[in-house]
Amino acid sequence: MSAQDAPGAAPDTADAAPDEPAFDVGSLPGGALAALEAVLMVADEPVPAVRLATALALPTAHVEDLLAELAAEYRGEGGGRPRGFELRRAGDGWRIYSAGPYADVVGRFVVDGQTQRLTQAALETLAVVAYRQPVSRGQVSAVRGVNVDGVMRTLTTRGLVAEVGQDAATGAVLYGTTGYFLERMGLSSLDELPPLAPYLPDIESLDGVDTTDGREDGR
Repeated sequence: MSAQDAPGAAPDTADAAPDEPAFDVGSLPGGALAALEAVLMVADEPVPAVRLATALALPTAHVEDLLAELAAEYRGEGGGRPRGFELRRAGDGWRIYSAGPYADVVGRFVVDGQTQRLTQAALETLAVVAYRQPVSRGQVSAVRGVNVDGVMRTLTTRGLVAEVGQDAATGAVLYGTTGYFLERMGLSSLDELPPLAPYLPDIESLDGVDTTDGREDGR
């Protein structure tokens, strides 16, 4: 008889079901409500209740009740302070948004941020993406000769650059410009970009920058 077969032996965690959670949301600080908030805070699009239920390992009906409870709490029902954000259903999912009454304040903040000039480093990085897309961060770094992780995050936050796919060979995330980029540049298509591409190295010459020591983690 093996140690695993012995009476009272601890179960082998390696044989546990892959979907079995290693935690109990009820035992976390703040319980299931706080756990639900934590998930919603990282969601960048509406999340269906069934997906939230899977993440929390709770029945969907229970999660629906928790969502309604959070939404009411954020509205200030029950004597609490109304929050500057709200939880609402959008399509077939739920997401946290800034509350309607504060639209003018939020709009002023967003517009102020969007009107800030891009740094020279950001402009150079954006040019490489525009002319050599789809392109990975590693390839952009190879063209510019510097690490561009921070600059790429800035361009993504500004809505000028977005993930457009994944390199089949290396798994690196590929980036391209967005419709907002064209709008800001006053272009109707990328074909209207001035002829700068011939002065940039071919992407084929940058093979290997996303593999082994140069492999990107995709984030």
